[in-house]
Amino acid sequence: MTTTPGLRTGPGSAAPGCAPAAPVGRPGHDLEQLSAGALGWIGRHLDRFDPFAPGHDRPGPTPGPTPVPDPGGAHRPAKAALELALLTHCWTRLDPGDDPRRAEATDRVRAVWLHSGFPRLLTAEPRGATQYRLACAALAPAGTENAPFRAALAGLTAADLAPVGRSPYQRLELRYYADKAGVAHGIEPYPELARRNVLVTLPATALARARRRDALDRRAAETVRDAQTVEGAETGRRPPRPDEPPVTVPEAYALTHSAFYLSDFARTGPGLPDGAVADAAALTGRLLDHCVRHDWWDLAAELVMTQVCLGLDPTGTPEGAAALACLARAQRPDGSVPGRSAATRASTADPAPEYFAKAYHTTLVTALMTLLLGTGRTP
Repeated sequence: MTTTPGLRTGPGSAAPGCAPAAPVGRPGHDLEQLSAGALGWIGRHLDRFDPFAPGHDRPGPTPGPTPVPDPGGAHRPAKAALELALLTHCWTRLDPGDDPRRAEATDRVRAVWLHSGFPRLLTAEPRGATQYRLACAALAPAGTENAPFRAALAGLTAADLAPVGRSPYQRLELRYYADKAGVAHGIEPYPELARRNVLVTLPATALARARRRDALDRRAAETVRDAQTVEGAETGRRPPRPDEPPVTVPEAYALTHSAFYLSDFARTGPGLPDGAVADAAALTGRLLDHCVRHDWWDLAAELVMTQVCLGLDPTGTPEGAAALACLARAQRPDGSVPGRSAATRASTADPAPEYFAKAYHTTLVTALMTLLLGTGRTP
């Protein structure tokens, strides 16, 4: 999975257009708007998710993590198709009714999965071939039992599926997609993975970092006070601290994706040790506050999903309601959320392929978020 290497190259650091001073809005109204708009935009752009559709340029590289494995940028067409498959997979489980929007999207995924050229896209980058092949099998719709991609699974070796050299988070991701694909592996059981996961370890790490920053602030304030020699000068004032998130951007995405995998996208509880859910929920809330202040739309949507996976109702938490209102304000009249953040948003003047490349991921994550919250399903 590709993660942003540092804070400043993450979702962005735009001026807070979704700052808490703005009205929070009505969560129910915001959800209905977000769901109808995002699902509608995706439905009108299904051909752009299809790497084999004629007459369209493919989406170029877009930085940042994704709910499906994203180990490199060499096969972004496969990435877009896999993300659409994740949406339809979860949508089908949540709403098995006769929703024509879901049926049309699933038909498009099925056509891609049956295409003879799709296995080549899945293995275009050797470093990511294992995860992409597993995700493809795990998210395959009905009617693809004899599809060409199935043969690619036979090429996986014991080394491809071994825990050696993988972090606890990477082992969790591998196990999640391997289990759903029905592929044997050597990864430890979920309870062991949960105990080592960032959902358990990161809250304490974030608290320790905050204490270190506070100590540095105190020392800086003391230095300023000691340096005050001008009569009547104000003394003892701490220098302002930059508005930093409690964890790094890659850690934040590891947190959200861990919640997705451990709970199977809110299908079960996360299975964390006693007391860990409350700590993870508190850290998620602090991250959401930061995302709202800085218009980090993609991460905000994923953190709302994380609240659902942890057993919370985001519409009943101040930070969850603020995040939904922030996303609703970011959504364009056509239903798209135009980028991962205000700092990286697409322009309406962008050519259609470039706009899609910037907008599709956050729009899709927003659509999935609304489905997990019970909105947008067949009445």
